[in-house]
Amino acid sequence: MFHPRLALASLSGESDAEWATAGAEWAGAAFLGGVCLDEPTRAAAREMVADRDRSEFLPDDPIAFVDEQLSALSGVDLRAGINVRSTTTEPVREVAAVAERHDAVVELNAHCRQDELCAVGTGESLLREPDRLAALVEAAASTGAEVSVKLRTELDGVDLVAVAEQVEAAGADAIHVDAMDSEAVVADLVAATELFVIANNGVRGRESVREYLDYGADAVSVGRPSDDPAVLARVADAVAEWFAEQEAGTVGVEP
Repeated sequence: MFHPRLALASLSGESDAEWATAGAEWAGAAFLGGVCLDEPTRAAAREMVADRDRSEFLPDDPIAFVDEQLSALSGVDLRAGINVRSTTTEPVREVAAVAERHDAVVELNAHCRQDELCAVGTGESLLREPDRLAALVEAAASTGAEVSVKLRTELDGVDLVAVAEQVEAAGADAIHVDAMDSEAVVADLVAATELFVIANNGVRGRESVREYLDYGADAVSVGRPSDDPAVLARVADAVAEWFAEQEAGTVGVEP
């Protein structure tokens, strides 16, 4: 899906083409966004901005905004992705068609836990309604775009492996897992599916990188410190080291 196996994870209202370009020296992919596509999600985002001074992308035309941002990365050496929120399928189909034209990944947000977003039926609330999430995946995949689902662990009553199996059956290519404090879930997801697994949460250097990759993740991502060159350089070196050891057959072998 991308190389090197380090991605920059989206940060609402911050992760744009300029941000991705700044991290391209170290990363193989960057997920812009999140971008709210339909009126319920945009209303929730406006409420968060007004009430809690959050930073959110709220362009007049979100589809045109995505096209513009992905166009700005056309000469940058990384795989672009766009993290989106929607309660309905048609805007997802539209944005996925744009992503497909740019050879970008469309990433469906089943991750955000803000009350305003969950109340309208997006973000992590989709993990409790996997049929709705699967319908969004099907809409995106119908365009030919590669599809990722961003999700989180440790949500009471949610069987994350079952969710992953359902989105894979609906046409997803990848899952982007915020592992919280349940890093071993990565191994369960790897064992249960053929999805490309990107592991996120606390990725800061060699120890965290090796833990996730040892659990079977295909790649790791950096979230909040994604604008810190020192962190990105450290993580990139650790990713390169692990895969070099794998190629040489020395992973897990003490020197």
